[in-house]
Amino acid sequence: MRITSAVLGLLAAHTILCAQQPDPFAAIAPRMQQFVDKGEASGIVTLIATRDRILHIGAVGKNDMSGARKLRTDDIFWIASMSKPLTAVCIAILADDGKLSFDDTLAKHLPEFAGIMVNQNGRSVQPSRPITLRDVLTHTSGLGEMTNREPHLTLAQTSRNLSQQALSFQPGSRWSYSTAGIDVLGRVVEVAGGMPFDQFLQKRVLDPLGMKDTSFWVAPEKQSRLAHSYRWNAHAGRLAETTIPYLYNTPVKDRARPPLGGAGLFSTAGDIARFYQMMLGGGALNGKRILKPATVVEMTRKQTGDLTARPGMPWGLGFCVVEDPSKIPGNNALSPGSFGHGGAFSTQSWADPTRNLIWVLMFQRDGKGNPDNSDVRIAFHEGAANGLEK
Repeated sequence: MRITSAVLGLLAAHTILCAQQPDPFAAIAPRMQQFVDKGEASGIVTLIATRDRILHIGAVGKNDMSGARKLRTDDIFWIASMSKPLTAVCIAILADDGKLSFDDTLAKHLPEFAGIMVNQNGRSVQPSRPITLRDVLTHTSGLGEMTNREPHLTLAQTSRNLSQQALSFQPGSRWSYSTAGIDVLGRVVEVAGGMPFDQFLQKRVLDPLGMKDTSFWVAPEKQSRLAHSYRWNAHAGRLAETTIPYLYNTPVKDRARPPLGGAGLFSTAGDIARFYQMMLGGGALNGKRILKPATVVEMTRKQTGDLTARPGMPWGLGFCVVEDPSKIPGNNALSPGSFGHGGAFSTQSWADPTRNLIWVLMFQRDGKGNPDNSDVRIAFHEGAANGLEK
C-alpha cells in the first residue's frame, strides 16, 4: 500500500510539473490566427518534427470559411506540387531495384519520346541528345505543359500527347518547371514497375510509411475532412472559394481521373511529416526501408549546376534544394542543404538535415504571390524561433 501511494504521489507530481511546463511553440498559434482574423486564410495547420518525433502540431481557423467546423490537425489538403517528391521517390525505388537508372533515356521506357523535336526559333530541329529521366526530374528536359488536357486521359495517353509537343529548348541547356513532365514519370513507374502508378505508390511508399490519408482521390467518408480552397481577390480584398484546377472539373472522389504525380495528391500534415522523416532517416522509418541511403543523398543534392532555377534554390531529383536561404525571406529558417517542395495553394514541406528539423505548413490559398515566400510561412518560422532555441 505504501509503495502504491508513493507511486501515485510521484505520478501526481509529474502531472503537475508537466502541466506547469510552458509550450515552447505557443507563439505559433496566435501568429497564424492573425491571418484567419484578417480573412486572409480559412484555417492553417502547422507541424514541426525531427526525424523521430513530432515537436509541434496545431491548427487554427476553420475547414470552411462559411461553416462552423474548426480545422483539425488531421484534415486533408490538396498538396499540389508537393506531390512531385513522392513521384520522384517511386522512380528512385525502381533505380534501387535495378529496374531503371536516373540516366536512362526517357524513350527507353516510353518509346513515343524517341522522335520528339525541339522548337528552336520557330523551327523544328533534332535534339542535341536524348532526354534522360534525370532531365525530367530536374526540370531541364525542355518538356512543357498540358494546359487543356481531357480529365480522364490515362497516363499512357498523357505520355503520348506530351510526346507530340516539341521541346522548348535543348535537353540540359536550361531549367524550366514542367509539371506535365513529372506526370509522365508516373507512366515510367507503370512500365518499369509493372503495375498502375497509384498502386505502386501505395505498396512501396504510402503503406510502409503509414501515410493512410494520402491519395489521388478523397474517399466519400473522408470528404468532410477536406479543407476548402480559396483564391485571394485583390480588387475586393478578400478570399473567395475556388476549385482545384488540377482536378479538371471532376469530383475529388472521381477515380476515373488518372493519378497525376505532378500535382494530384491530397494529404495531411502528419502524413507528409512521415515522408520527410523517412528522407531524414536515410530512406527508412520505423524499420521500413524505402530507399538506400546513397539514393537519398543523390536525390537531395544540387543537380542543376550553373543553370538558373529559383532564387537561392537549385534542383535535386524531384526536390528543390536550398543553397542560399537569404535569397527569399521564406527560406530564412532553413539551413543550406535543406530540401523539400511547396504547392500552388500554399502548402509547404521542408526537411533540414543540419538542424534535424521538418517543417510542414498546410493551408489552401491561391493568388497572393509566391507560396514559397508567403507571409504565412514567414510568420510560422518566426513564431517557432523561440521554441527551437529552448
